[in-house]
Amino acid sequence: MISDSNCEPDSQITGVRLPSLLALRCFETAARLENFSRAAAELHLTHGAVSRAVRLLEDDLGVALFERRSRRVFLTDAGRTLARAVADGMDLMRQAVGELRASASRRRSQVVSCEPTLLMRWLIPRWSDFQARHPDIDIHLVAGGGAFSFASGIDLAIRRDDYPWPESYHAVPLFAERVGPVCRTDRVTSWFSRDANTLSLNADAPRLHTRTRPGAWSEWASAVGSTASGAPGQTFDHFYFSLQAAVAGLGVAMGPWHLVRDDLDSGVLSAPLGFVEDGSQYCLLSPKPPEAGSAQADLLAWLQSLA
Repeated sequence: MISDSNCEPDSQITGVRLPSLLALRCFETAARLENFSRAAAELHLTHGAVSRAVRLLEDDLGVALFERRSRRVFLTDAGRTLARAVADGMDLMRQAVGELRASASRRRSQVVSCEPTLLMRWLIPRWSDFQARHPDIDIHLVAGGGAFSFASGIDLAIRRDDYPWPESYHAVPLFAERVGPVCRTDRVTSWFSRDANTLSLNADAPRLHTRTRPGAWSEWASAVGSTASGAPGQTFDHFYFSLQAAVAGLGVAMGPWHLVRDDLDSGVLSAPLGFVEDGSQYCLLSPKPPEAGSAQADLLAWLQSLA
């Protein structure tokens, strides 16, 4: 006796044994193409394998599914009935598989590489907003600068275009780099002077330099049309350290607006001379354009909203 929790004993529904999925797949492809050779090519099987699978299916069901004439095959009435049912079932399975894969893709952790100082001073302080807007997207942030390869496990990268990257990389501009001298607010009157309504940086004001951007002061001077370059001063190994030194009151640093905006808003730092574009920009790099509705597209839209 056959029974389950939903059917009566000896139910004909529960007693139905389905043929093998491989046999049904071979039949569906052959029925759709009405050609065993083309079906074999699509399924990456031999003609004999497809023919045997269909023959076994016919033997199992006890009906002829194809009429074979002069090396051609034509569906019988029984074949057409089964073909419609199998095709509908395959479509449902393909739809379900596609939805599951799309869902899994959104849940898969995306590795995003970002230049260290930008990551610490701009991205991480705002990251909770992205997480609140997209709680279903898992992104792993890593610090990294300069050249990289997507083959190393990185899905996306945020980089300033101060070095050449491969032409195959897809780049979307996020914001232009704007720079200017910054220092502690309580040191402005000591290191800046006003002459005839013009504010300028004193020649003896201590400059803060960084080895990761050795030309920052001279590039700023060129952008504002000044002949003065950065005077000697303390040099730090990383950009982040020079900005922290400015916060500590050790001197005047060349600060990109996006990296010091929070300190400006809080009043810790001041930018007496404002900011000017230095000709570079930050971009989001990816192996190919982000697909609409994907986690990468959501991240890109959020990043662009911050600019």
